Amino acid sequence: MVLLRHELGGVLRAYRRRQGRTLREVSQRAAVSLGYLSEVERGEKEASSELLAAICDALEVPLSAVLGEVSLRAAEVEAVAVALDGLPVSGASGVSASAA
Repeated sequence: MVLLRHELGGVLRAYRRRQGRTLREVSQRAAVSLGYLSEVERGEKEASSELLAAICDALEVPLSAVLGEVSLRAAEVEAVAVALDGLPVSGASGVSASAA
């Protein structure tokens, strides 16, 4: 099962590290506590849409880019789960991913 908070945290952390920025720098720019940002990056806390927008602004990364990468990571995790189980993943509509 994909937990979006884990994938989102990983994406945010990857952007921050690629920029060579510290948690402190990003947390100050986003006006969020260092500890909370760390928990978001570790996938322990769910970021609100307002907080996510502030973090993306602090990283100077479009929200759409972050969400796109989260979507790709989630699809990869689901593909691995399907390969391991040998069963198609059913969506909310009841239609399997392979039939869509």
